[in-house]
Amino acid sequence: MLTASDLARRDLRVVWHPCTQMKDHEWLPMVPIARGEGVWLHDYEGRRYLDAISSWWVNLFGHANPRINAAVTAQLGRLEHVIMAGFTHEPAVELAERLTAIAPPGLTRCFFADNGSSAIEVALKMSFHYWRNSGRGAKRRFVTLTNSYHGETLGALAVGHVELYREIYHPLLMDVIAVPSPDCYGREPGESEADYSRRMFAPMEETLARHADEVCAVIVEPLVQCAGNMRMYDPVYLALLREACDRHGVHLIADEIAVGFGRTGTMFACEQAYVAPDFLCLSKGLTGGYLPLSVVLTGERVYEAFYDEYANLRAFLHSHSYTGNPLACAAALATLRIFAEDDVLERNRSLAAHLGGRCRELEDLPHVAEVRQRGMIVAVELARDGNRLAPFPWQERRGLRVYRHALANEALLRPIGNVVYFMPPYVIEPDQVDRLVATARAGIEIATCD
Repeated sequence: MLTASDLARRDLRVVWHPCTQMKDHEWLPMVPIARGEGVWLHDYEGRRYLDAISSWWVNLFGHANPRINAAVTAQLGRLEHVIMAGFTHEPAVELAERLTAIAPPGLTRCFFADNGSSAIEVALKMSFHYWRNSGRGAKRRFVTLTNSYHGETLGALAVGHVELYREIYHPLLMDVIAVPSPDCYGREPGESEADYSRRMFAPMEETLARHADEVCAVIVEPLVQCAGNMRMYDPVYLALLREACDRHGVHLIADEIAVGFGRTGTMFACEQAYVAPDFLCLSKGLTGGYLPLSVVLTGERVYEAFYDEYANLRAFLHSHSYTGNPLACAAALATLRIFAEDDVLERNRSLAAHLGGRCRELEDLPHVAEVRQRGMIVAVELARDGNRLAPFPWQERRGLRVYRHALANEALLRPIGNVVYFMPPYVIEPDQVDRLVATARAGIEIATCD
């Protein structure tokens, strides 16, 4: 009979895990998982873990969801994969139809890829190539926000700005222009998030005025910089940015890989600013957490800049072997059907209110500096004595203490640095939220006791 310890030993002989210092596993146990069911992950020895982070933000409707299972199983019996150059299939066509129907206005074309970083690469290349095809070849730079994260392939890494991920690779990265983030954690006492976000738009306006002739696009994570410690800003920034990009002749790329599909309270975060980007990048929750798939949505103006006779060499020559994989598209279609049939966003409003209310109770802890929320994302920032200007040194790994306490108490909480966050599947129940917050409270008390 297979045991957790046996599988962990085998794993450590052959597997190199992502975003991990493997030496930690000399003392930090690996957690082998045998199966999932709803919000729970089950190991091989009868223990279970409530998945508070949707297994890296991908799972929307629970593990082993019967409706998504059935859709993938049915598709498996028909077609597992086919080349998407010169061929097509019903799941990809239907998915593109549904996505363009629910996306912000003007996004009428879907270019499929197979993961979030790849979607960012597509959008960057497509923006640059559009300007080249339009006779504006001098436009070859990108503007990004400090504290942003867009993935870990080289183009995506270049337009990100979390130094933990990019510093070592800096010699390999293209030159980008970084503008201060509107991250509202830095606002003055008494200053509203909207006022701060509006004030922080000044550097972006100045940058676009100075560099528009050489800039292809501005890329942002709308409303929440997830890997950047779950920092948040007000929708007014997006509205100002859309207007400025139009005025200066610059594309707007919205990276909604982590925040799309209801995470911030609307289907897409951009909706809260009533704007449509030129490129919308989606992945993670797109398939409900089942299979790798991503998509870049854009409009007719961009599409037509590439539409020409073959001999003129204006085509967008970018491809992935598993582009538009039928199994992944089937999972995505099932995910979108659940949204449509179950009125998910409406249910999430009350669920988010409960999650936020319980998490705000953590503000009474002495080392909690802020509790912030956008829809189904809640972040609890830890700092010494609750002082925003006195973060715990990263070397102390306070978040890891919370993680270990949570595992011992049947929960998967995986803080980012000194930020304990909740991004659970939408099928979580209020009593399970209560359980998670109680576990987090005890973990925070342990992690900050010295």
